[in-house]
Amino acid sequence: MPKSNLINRSIIKKYRKPIWTKFIKAVKDYNLIEENDNIAVCISGGKDSMLMALCFQELQHHSSYKFNCHYIVMNPGYSQEHLKQIQSNAEKFNINIEIFNTNIFEIVNKNEAKGCFLCARMRRGYLYNQAKILGCNKIALGHHFNDVIETVLLNMLYNGQYSGMLPILNSDNFKGLKLIRPLYYIKEEDIISWCKYNRLTFIDCACLITKQKDGKRKYIKELIKEIVHDNKNADINILNATSNINPKTLLGLVNKIDN
Repeated sequence: MPKSNLINRSIIKKYRKPIWTKFIKAVKDYNLIEENDNIAVCISGGKDSMLMALCFQELQHHSSYKFNCHYIVMNPGYSQEHLKQIQSNAEKFNINIEIFNTNIFEIVNKNEAKGCFLCARMRRGYLYNQAKILGCNKIALGHHFNDVIETVLLNMLYNGQYSGMLPILNSDNFKGLKLIRPLYYIKEEDIISWCKYNRLTFIDCACLITKQKDGKRKYIKELIKEIVHDNKNADINILNATSNINPKTLLGLVNKIDN
């Protein structure tokens, strides 16, 4: 059996419970994928987005309804080494990627003070625009369970607000386009385990600014690990808390809830 088939098979066999089942649960719970959808599946070259792309491939094989995928790769200014690794992995997984170039890294490196914020904003804008050019109605990002709960704590501790990442939301600037996060329930440790089991290597963050700083997210990630060590359900509880809110106990709401 070709290696690509073995890798795909590991998702629905060995990692069925921690990865495939959770992928399907998120799709069903939040109605992320519908018949005749045209989805821009965004691949950064890292482990999360590549796994997401493979899950989309599997779903297309097994789904009772049809939908289309464009596997898009935005090049923000990667080195040739990084680009070759992305292309090599795509060939290995039989993913037909569509690469488009931007100058994001060049701009961000000149504005280090706003580095991460500016980079994220520009990436999102370019991805949305490319999705519209391709006629897509949805754009899929590879944020996983840990990204979600880390964002909740980051916003609480550093921004003074209770907010997080939604599994699906409408774009404010691109009418008719929705963002979806199909890895919403999948834990990073299980993605890492899947990578090691299949002996896969992916690019890490290629941003020079991020490499120079540990960052607040890394601190939050380690903090959650410590808390989970004492309470194994703490990470699940953080996510559950985002949908188990009693507005009567809060001082204020950004959007008032109607009775």
